[in-house]
Amino acid sequence: MPQDQTILLTGATGYVGGLLLKKLEKEQHKINCLVRDPAKVGNVSPNTHVYQGDVLARSSMGPAFDNVDTVYFLVHFLHEKEDFITKEIQAAENFSAMAKQAGVKRIIYLGGLGSENDGLSPHLQSRQDVGRIFRESGIPTIELRASIVLGEGSLSYELIRDLTEHLPFMVMPRWASTKAQPIGIRDLLDYLVKSLTLDIDESEIIEIGGADQMSYADLMRTYARCRNLRRLMIPVPVLTPWLSSHWLAFFTKVDPSLGRKLIEGIKNRTVVESPRAGELFDIQPVGADSAIAEALQHSSSPLRSKDILTGTLQPVPHH
Repeated sequence: MPQDQTILLTGATGYVGGLLLKKLEKEQHKINCLVRDPAKVGNVSPNTHVYQGDVLARSSMGPAFDNVDTVYFLVHFLHEKEDFITKEIQAAENFSAMAKQAGVKRIIYLGGLGSENDGLSPHLQSRQDVGRIFRESGIPTIELRASIVLGEGSLSYELIRDLTEHLPFMVMPRWASTKAQPIGIRDLLDYLVKSLTLDIDESEIIEIGGADQMSYADLMRTYARCRNLRRLMIPVPVLTPWLSSHWLAFFTKVDPSLGRKLIEGIKNRTVVESPRAGELFDIQPVGADSAIAEALQHSSSPLRSKDILTGTLQPVPHH
């Protein structure tokens, strides 16, 4: 993208968006951040400008689109207790309309893996519907579809960590055996940044994941192995999302309504089926053991998340 152009970043107060902001700043990009609460962004570089606005209120977004060439859409409403799907669709329609009006050349969107033929959960279906809205806007859209993100600060990772740390004996519901393809946060950030300069003429759906296909139960075993913990996992035939969400709330910090949405999505297989990522990107994703080991190194000091951005913390070799 041209050096004098500005990137518009949404979601900068979230986990992935906050790390992406620092990585883009390190590369000296001009950035407009669109957030509901500017106080949550923290310190930014001189090239970064923070705009208060809401993707649910189209008129509030206008100034943030000034001289913008590329936009990142990293917003979701999963934490909303009601009507989260309606809000996600409305936000995507508002944002794509503003992007079209502003002459934006590229949308980069982080969505979710899963096959629509598999009866997607409401959460995963909404993620893919948002991507469709962006593609239908006529603006070339890079839709990166990912599964579980492994990194200190990721909700899915923290579920795995909390359950494995607190429970020496665990019942494993059927959903815990569904295959996913987790991706380390370092690799996810690389895909997001390299999407800025990816040579495409039209919209692309690009499935991304780490080196391993594994279930939540497998991930908990991997976490336990990295921490030298002994854990006994007992499969059970039935544990509904409603019961499971309260089980998660008892042993983790996750709100039951949020936990239920996550578990409804876990029942869907979320693995990479297309080779397109390997054709377009020069990235060799690490496996789950490396990503978890790196997350464990960060957990003793939250400030060390900057090492993901600078590369001073080397990934553990994948075995």
